[in-house]
Amino acid sequence: MSTEEDKIEIKENKSTETPGGLTRRLAFAIGAAAFGSAFQHGYNTGVVNAPQVLVSEFINETYHERFGIFPDDSRIKLIYSIIVSLFCVGGMIGALMTAMIADRFGRKGGLLLNNVLVFVGAIFLGFSKVCRSYEMLIFGRFICGLNSGLNAGLAPMYLAEISPNHLRGAIGTVYQLVITISILFSNILGLPSLMGTEAGWPWLFAIIVIPAIFQFMTLPFCPESPKYTLIIEGKDILAQKSLTWLRGTIDIHDELDGLRGEYEKMRLVTKVTLSEMWYNPSLRQPLIIALMVMLSQQFSGINAAISFSTDIFKSAGLDDNAALNATMGMSIINVIMTVVSLVLVERAGRRTLHLFGLGGMCITTLILTFCLALHNSWHFLSWISIIAVFVFIIMFASGPGSIPWFLVAELFGAGARGLATSISVATNWAANFVVSLAFLPLKEIMGGYVFLIFTVLLMIFWLFTYKCVPETKGKSVEEIAAIFRQKAYDIS
Repeated sequence: MSTEEDKIEIKENKSTETPGGLTRRLAFAIGAAAFGSAFQHGYNTGVVNAPQVLVSEFINETYHERFGIFPDDSRIKLIYSIIVSLFCVGGMIGALMTAMIADRFGRKGGLLLNNVLVFVGAIFLGFSKVCRSYEMLIFGRFICGLNSGLNAGLAPMYLAEISPNHLRGAIGTVYQLVITISILFSNILGLPSLMGTEAGWPWLFAIIVIPAIFQFMTLPFCPESPKYTLIIEGKDILAQKSLTWLRGTIDIHDELDGLRGEYEKMRLVTKVTLSEMWYNPSLRQPLIIALMVMLSQQFSGINAAISFSTDIFKSAGLDDNAALNATMGMSIINVIMTVVSLVLVERAGRRTLHLFGLGGMCITTLILTFCLALHNSWHFLSWISIIAVFVFIIMFASGPGSIPWFLVAELFGAGARGLATSISVATNWAANFVVSLAFLPLKEIMGGYVFLIFTVLLMIFWLFTYKCVPETKGKSVEEIAAIFRQKAYDIS
C-alpha cells in the first residue's frame, strides 16, 4: 500500500457535519487548493496597477543609465505594457500544458509541482531593481504567468472533481473569490503608505512566495481527486478512501458507483485527441461553448478595468488620491459580489447569472463611454464614471467572473476534461493578452470611445449565451453529455 493510501483513513463520521455536504476536511482541501493557486492568479493581475508610476520611473532611469537619453512616454508605456502582458503570454503557455501536467502528475500533484515556478519568478521580480534590469521584471512576470496559467486549469479542475454535485457551482466560485481577494490585497499593499514606495515596490511583486509556502504546507495532507484516482489511474480502493476522507462518511456508495460507471465507459473508448475534440459533434459543441464563455470573460473588458483602473479614473478627471481610493473601492465591491454569487450560483443557475452579468456590463460600458467622452464638459460625470465602473464590477462578479472557470469542468467527462481545460484556459489567457497589450494604445487613439469595442462584444456574447449555453446546475456529467449527444443527433 502506498504512502498516500496510508495517509487517508476511513472513519465513519460521528460529528454534526452533514455527510456529503461541506465537511471540515472538504473545506480544508478547498482552502489549500484555492488559496495557494488562485491567489497567484489574482495578485499578479492586480499588482501592476498601483505601482505603475514607480515602475515607469524605474524604466525611465534605467533606460537613461544605459543609453544616455531619456525615453519618450510612448516607449515607457510600451515597455510597461509588455511587463503587464507577458504575464498573459506565460499564462497561455501554462494553460496549454494543463492537460499534460494534470494527467501525468495528477491535479493535486500538478498544483504542488507548479509552486516551484513561483519561487523562480519571485527572485527575478524582487531583485530587478537592485540589478537595474527591467528585463528581469519582464521575465519574472512571464514565469509567474506560466504558474498562473497552470493554476487556472488545475485548481478549478481539482475543485470540481472533489465537490458533491449540489455544491459544485458554489465550490467552483471559490477560485474566483480568492482571485478577487488577492486583487484587493495587492491594491492595499500597493498604497504609498505601505509597499507602494520607491524602495518597496520590488518586494510588492515578490510577496507571492507566501501563498506558495502555504500550499506546500497544507495540500500534501489532502487526497488526490477521486475522479482522477479512479478514472485516470484506475485505483478503485484509493479513490474510495479519498472520497471517504472528503465526504466525512463511509456512505459514499452512490457517488462511487457513478465514478465506476464513468470509468467503465472510459475503458471502452480511446483517449480523446485534439482532432476528435473537434470532429466529434458531441465534444465540439461543448468545446465551442467553453471557448466562447472564456472569451466573454476577457473581452468583456474586465482586465482593462482592473489593470488600468487608476488610469481610467484619472482620465475621468480624478486626482491621484481619488483615483487610488476609487480603485480600492472597486476591489472591495468585487470581493463582496463574488461572495454573493457563490450563494446565487446554486439557486439562480449558471446560464441565468451569466446572461444577467453580460447584459449589465453591456449597458454599463455605454454609460462609461459617455462619461469619459464628456467629462471635460460636465465635471459631475467624473463621479458617474466611478459609479459606472463599480456597477461594471458588480455585473462581472455576479456571473461572468466565476462561471467560466468551473463550467468547463462541468461540460466534459474526465477523459476529455484535461484537454478541454487546456484549450479553454489557453484561449482565456490569449484574450487576456490581447486586451492587456492593446488597451492603452487603443485608448490613446479612441479616447473614451474605446469601451464601445467591449459593448459590441458583450452584445455578441449575450446572444450566444442565450442561444447556445445549456443550464448545468444540479446535473451530473453524464446528464450534461446526454444533452450534447441529443443535439448532435438532431443536427445529423
